[in-house]
This record gives sequence, C-alpha cells and structure tokens, in this order.
Amino acid sequence: MGEADFDGEDRDPLTTNSGEAVPNNQNTRTAGPEGPALMDDYHYFEKMAQFNRERIPERVVHAKGGGAYGTFTVTNDEISEYTVADMFSEVGKETPMFARFSTVAGPRGSPDTVRDPRGFALKFYTEEGNWDMTGNDTPVFFIRDPSKFSDFIHTQKKMPANDLSDPTPQWDFWSLSPESLHQVTWLFGDRGIPASWRTMNGYSSHTLSFYNDEGERYWVKLHFKTDQGIENFTEEEAIEKAGENPDYHKQDLWEAIEAGDYPTWTLKVQVMPEAEAEEYDINPFDLTRVWPHDDYPLIEVGTMELNENPDNYFAEVEQAAFSPAHVVPGIAHSPDKMLQGRIPSYDDAHRYRLGSNFEQIPVNQPKNAETNNYHQDGAMRMDDNNGAGPNYEPNSFRGPVEQPEVEKPPLKVSGDADRYQHRERIDNYKQPGDLLREVMDDAERDRFVEAVVGDMDGVSEDGIKKRQIRHWFKADPDVGRRLAEGLGFDPETIIADELLEVEDEIPDAPVVDDLVDIDVEDQPEPQPPTQNDD
Repeated sequence: MGEADFDGEDRDPLTTNSGEAVPNNQNTRTAGPEGPALMDDYHYFEKMAQFNRERIPERVVHAKGGGAYGTFTVTNDEISEYTVADMFSEVGKETPMFARFSTVAGPRGSPDTVRDPRGFALKFYTEEGNWDMTGNDTPVFFIRDPSKFSDFIHTQKKMPANDLSDPTPQWDFWSLSPESLHQVTWLFGDRGIPASWRTMNGYSSHTLSFYNDEGERYWVKLHFKTDQGIENFTEEEAIEKAGENPDYHKQDLWEAIEAGDYPTWTLKVQVMPEAEAEEYDINPFDLTRVWPHDDYPLIEVGTMELNENPDNYFAEVEQAAFSPAHVVPGIAHSPDKMLQGRIPSYDDAHRYRLGSNFEQIPVNQPKNAETNNYHQDGAMRMDDNNGAGPNYEPNSFRGPVEQPEVEKPPLKVSGDADRYQHRERIDNYKQPGDLLREVMDDAERDRFVEAVVGDMDGVSEDGIKKRQIRHWFKADPDVGRRLAEGLGFDPETIIADELLEVEDEIPDAPVVDDLVDIDVEDQPEPQPPTQNDD
C-alpha cells in the first residue's frame, strides 16, 4: 500500500477516468441538503458504473488461486541437445516467469485447503515470446478424451437443483469412467491435500515435445520437484485450516516471499525419442498414465525460484491468462487428445473472461519479444492498434512477414478419421494398483481408505458405490475389500453378483469375469515406497 501519509501533502490529485479533477469525493451533489441527487454528478455515476463492473467472470475452473513472479535458471546443459529453445541454451541462463497456483473445483471464495488437484500454471517470458505450461500438482488426470471435460467439471460443481454440494455426481461419473481411477487414487492419497503450494510438486501432466536444430523430435514430460520437500495435510488439519483461514495457501506463499524465504523447484524432464513412441507398451500420450522412471529417467534441467509478490492481485493474478497454445521455437505439442482439445479452449475462455485483447494486459505481455501482427480493434485495445500501417498480409508497405526458419519439424500422422473408443484395449488398473502398493506405505493406505469411505459415504445410491469399489478391486484386491467393508458391503457379493448387474452401465468397460474368482486374501504384499513418486 505504500508509506502512510497523514498530513496529505504532495499527493496526486484525484481525477475522473478522463483526467478531470474531482473537487469533492465525500458528498453527492443534491438539490439542497435534504434533496434528491442530481444527474449532473458525473463523478458519482462514474464511480458506480466502475463499481458495478469490478467483477469480471471468474474462471470456470481454477477460480481460487494466487501467484508470484520469479526466475528460471538453467543448471544442466544436457537438455540443449534435445531442443533449440533459447531459454535452455546454456547453463546460467535466466528467464523471468510468473506462476499461479489454484484449486480446481471451487469458486473464488472457497477454502484453498480442500482435497482437490492444484493447478500449477507457469508463464515464462522468454526472449522468443511467452511459453506457458498449464500443469497440475499431479502427473495424471481424470479423463483422456477432451469431449468429457465439461461433463467431468459439472460433477465437481454444486447441484443445479439447490446449489448445494453433493458427492453423488462425481462418484457416479468416476464409476462410469474407469480411466479416472489413477487420478482418483492420487486425489484421495496424502497428496490430495498439500500443506502449502510451496511443498507440492508440479507437472506438465501432458506429454509435450522438444525438437533440436537437426529437426529431431523428442516427447517429454516435465516435473517440477519442490526443494522444500513434500508436505501434506491430513483431512482433519485441512478442515481446521479452512475454518481458520480459507486463504491459508495464498497467505502462506505471500508471507514466505515477503520474508525472503523464496520457494524453489527443480525442473526435471523425461525424454522419449519420437520413434520409440510407436513401440512403447503404453500410449505415451495418455493423460491418465505416467512413464515409469526406470524406462525414462529424470534429467535435471534447472531451478525455478519465486521471489517477488504482485503489486496488485486483480491486475496480475486474476487477469493472468495461461494457455497451452503458447509455445516458443524448440517446444511444441503432442498428439495427446486432451492437450489438443485444450489448445483452442484456453484462449477462447480468456477472450470471454478478459476480452479479445487479453494478451495486452501487462502480466500477459511478452517481456523480451516484440509482438507484430495484423490483429485489429476489439474491446480494451491498449496499444496503438498498429497505427496507420497495413492491416492485411501480404502487403507492399513493409508490414511484418512470416519467419519460415522457426517452423516445427513435420509430425507424422495417419489413420482414418473416426470417433475411436478411448476405453478399449487399455489397462486402467495397473498403475493405480502400483501407486497403492509400491508408492503408498501402510499408513498412507490406511488414510486413503478412510478418505474414500468418508467421501463416498455421502453418495445417495448404493449402486454407484459398488460400481466404484469394483474398479479398486481390479487395481488392488485388498483395498477393494477394505473399501467394501468400510461402506458396509460384503466384498464377495460385490465381486460375484451385484456389480455384474450394472456392467452394461459402464461405457466400453472391461469385462469383469476375472473378478469373480479373485480371492481377496490372496494379494501382493505391499512394497516399501519407491523414489518414483509418479
């Protein structure tokens, strides 16, 4: 807010938006001391008109969040062989950036310590333009086909009938979408409630691509590992924090940076040569699955440090607009269907929420690269609107021209255009089972079962509960049994009879014949946690 000034000297004059000095900001012009207000009090009407429009539409998802500025510094030159991106060109190279962290489902006024994935969105102001990474604190997601995104998000919102929260829609959707099991298992594990934004990892989640100066393409996944160490809240701690301070995470980040306790993350990448994707035993572009580190180990790239708080939350955090469409030479997209669906969707949402010229808002502007194009007019145009120059291309008047040298290498695609069933021929259960057995220890598995049972207990239909338990039986029989018992069901009945009755309700679901003979006492022994936390 700046230094307090009690004597009022040497202060800027108060003006209207047009620059007219305001003679009195305390009293409305009226006809006499008790009379009605007069229409000629323009200052009053301008104040109210501005006030009535202070609230832009909040984000449909990721509405509650906070952010900060920082710097990315390259610490390892191994990455330069995979990409021509200038920001990775040499050890010591620094790139200014902005980060925004958020919850996914709740509105702006909701508590930020709830069980929910966290958005981990980064904007790098490179010398070649802005590169945005629209990631999360989990390496996977609930769905793998973009046509299901709005359906999924609707299940995370309040009920249309009464505007109240109800867990039934989300569990109904998840139980009918077996591909969600990996992310749901993450969500109800300990990392579903980070203790702070500073103590959680961030991931590109999507597979992206790098390409080098030879035109060779590599598929990559990005991992931002917190240097503060992973810390999480229990369900009880999160509820307590939400009651004490619904802005706890936002305040924690702000105060840490104000105190000079700058949080850092180490960027590591997994790299897969383009040709290997066709032979790999899982689809490397499937957002519901991870690449095992044994196959593609992490390579250190650099460090991200957040070291500067915004001056104004609305201007710099609320108006920050991230989009996976924003890439720079050396970084590109992949055939990931969810990523492809998000490329046009994000900018469309920003144009609705912020206006057609949202990238002219200072927090969204490139810092070290000029913008030259033939876009014209639109609400809130903030520059010279390209002046008197030509507004078409090609032209003979020295307007900006294309740069063929930054074209991406060709991407080989083939196949018949069709609507392919994304649930066919895919194992939705191995990786969630590995997460439960190999990453979670006994205590975390206990907390996972408790969290799922607590949440599903509020589901209004037993058939939905049983259908969801069936998925966990396939991932890990012991967890399936414990969940069934925790919700008051006989595990053997669920496996053998009742779930078979709802099989046809699951679109393209795998058959359940192999479940009938499962001995819930005959299961793999839990393994100690591994370093592969993905």
